[in-house]
Amino acid sequence: MTGRFPSLPLLPPDADAEGVIAATGSALAPPGAPQPLRADAARNRTRLLEAASGLLAECGAANLTMEALAAAAGVGKGTVFRRFGDRAGLFLALLDHREQQLQAAFLSGPPPLGPGAPAAERLHAFGPAVLRHERDHHEVILAARTDPVRPYRVPAARLRLTHVTMLLRETGASGDAELIAHTLLGSLDTALVHHLVVGRGMPLDRLEAGWHTLVDRLAPPR
Repeated sequence: MTGRFPSLPLLPPDADAEGVIAATGSALAPPGAPQPLRADAARNRTRLLEAASGLLAECGAANLTMEALAAAAGVGKGTVFRRFGDRAGLFLALLDHREQQLQAAFLSGPPPLGPGAPAAERLHAFGPAVLRHERDHHEVILAARTDPVRPYRVPAARLRLTHVTMLLRETGASGDAELIAHTLLGSLDTALVHHLVVGRGMPLDRLEAGWHTLVDRLAPPR
């Protein structure tokens, strides 16, 4: 992050997925987003997302437009815009459920990714889990990136940063744990992973090995 942007406050070290998204009902909605939907509105949103998922599988993210979704769901285009705001908002909504599943895995799932393993082991498990998540959803994640700063401000990003910072502190890593966490998370960036795997032809195993090397150097065992 550059000096033009204020540092985001870290979430409480014991934050859980429900606590992080309580204010917005979403893991990926930006701060200040509307409150959770009423039951009927939530059902309508789910139907739209199901239609969007079908279109995504058929034609890919590049061809998933608000107009196409409205036609597939049998609603007016205005309804789609009111529900998601814009195309980036639609992609964020599609990603939200899968992001919450990832959060649940590293916050409360089985070790070594979840609680119960030493902090260093959890750090080693965290990178490959995120790498696979970013690889599997890279098309939608990249399509949602219309604002270069937005990915750092959503609750999901803040939670990842808090989680890695907490684990670094538990390992006794020297230096600024929050900045080290940013460095580690930077190696998992979706655009970078996509470039290395698709553009450079690197196997995901190589990226995972790189993560383990970074963890060992930045948070060496005590």
